[in-house]
Amino acid sequence: MNHKKLSLLFLSVVLLFTSGSFFSTPVQAAGASHVVISEVYGGGGNSGASYKNDYIELYNPTDSAVNLSGWSVQYASASGSFSNITNLTGSIGAHEYYLVKQAGGTGGTTDLPTANAAGTINLSASSGKVALAKVTTSVTGSKDLNVVDFIGYGSANDFETAKAGTISATSSAERKNDNGGTANGQGNGWDTNNNSADIVVTASLDPQNSSSSGTGTGSEPSVTEDDHLALGNPSGATTNTANSTNYLMTKPQYDLSYNDSKRTPNWVSWHLDADDSGSTPRQDDFRADTSLPAGWYEVTASEFSGSGFDRGHMCPSADRTSSVADNSATFFMTNMIPQAPNNNQVTWADLESYSRELAAAGNELYIISGGYGVGGTGSNGYKTTVGNGVVVPAKTWKVIVVLPKGDNDASRVSASTRVIAVVVPNDQTASSKPWSSYRVSVDSIESMTGFNFMSSVPASVQDAIEGTVDIGPAN
Repeated sequence: MNHKKLSLLFLSVVLLFTSGSFFSTPVQAAGASHVVISEVYGGGGNSGASYKNDYIELYNPTDSAVNLSGWSVQYASASGSFSNITNLTGSIGAHEYYLVKQAGGTGGTTDLPTANAAGTINLSASSGKVALAKVTTSVTGSKDLNVVDFIGYGSANDFETAKAGTISATSSAERKNDNGGTANGQGNGWDTNNNSADIVVTASLDPQNSSSSGTGTGSEPSVTEDDHLALGNPSGATTNTANSTNYLMTKPQYDLSYNDSKRTPNWVSWHLDADDSGSTPRQDDFRADTSLPAGWYEVTASEFSGSGFDRGHMCPSADRTSSVADNSATFFMTNMIPQAPNNNQVTWADLESYSRELAAAGNELYIISGGYGVGGTGSNGYKTTVGNGVVVPAKTWKVIVVLPKGDNDASRVSASTRVIAVVVPNDQTASSKPWSSYRVSVDSIESMTGFNFMSSVPASVQDAIEGTVDIGPAN
């Protein structure tokens, strides 16, 4: 189909699992969804060293460039605190590297490639700790909420799960490639949050800068995804960080418009077909989305706890079961709104299930969902916010465009295309009626939200299908 996007999909273990179980232990996704520290070398300039300078290399395994302004790389000795900081500037492109040159010495035989940033940190050639942070002030360690990635090597007293090995004047700590191996040219995005498992000590030093790129999954990407916004960007969201109430975030699994003031998505949009279905179990790894711009509040996994509201997926977990990485990505808190349990677990879940039935029948779906208004009623009563100011919507809404499998999707939407639109109250009464009772026209949701759905579809077709209410089957 048109507008294909390569999705980075990785599996960290072979799963023996009965499909549909909710009680299997989640497997940590191996494909990082954020910028990672891809290589650390501390022997620069030492006697017998390979290079004249120490360096820290970063890699961006995602499909979008990331602005590093306001970020830093930080170093501490094996048992010390993070007092050595190099500020970063500019951006790191999708599947590209970023090289940070550090202190040098009189030894070494080779100059580094042109660096993207430079500092004066003297890294240990054997043991130490390196943090990638979204701030330029000192972090406390691997658990600091401002830490994007962390490597503890040698005899370090802090690390992710287990420390990486000891390096030397002629060896570095290098992250495994996107496939979990050590072959070059396949990115360096392997991340199970275990330094021992993710990082190898290698004598094949390979400092790479922004002119270098990884191919993600190598020569055989496992899955392609349609452009989740092929039918249009409902709010005209952009990646300009000044646009904090309508900030566009793109992921292989879905796209969304994020509202920093509400701390929820305005909408989430995704493509669904049978290729998205597999046997991957539900990961349940709810977590903050560290890809938000520096300085923005990151909603944590525990903020809805005790509120009487569910962490309600917009793009459902069950819509992304073809790989661990895909399923795990649905548990970012930027994909969540506070949903009343009877809305989320009954009415909303039934509509999600019906959507997957349509996909399994040979259709492809473009789905957009979100919340509207302020104030809902959960199992503990009425609330306008939960956690640290996360806005509770008064209603949840969804628009589903159903097409037979094919190409040039926007051009195939016609006056006869089935479009399902619903608005459901975000309260405990939602389950008193089936989802089909909440069907409305697309026009009514546009009037309510101010969004423009299907803007890539000819206006005459929009006029024909957006003013009607679906009366098709509901199961």
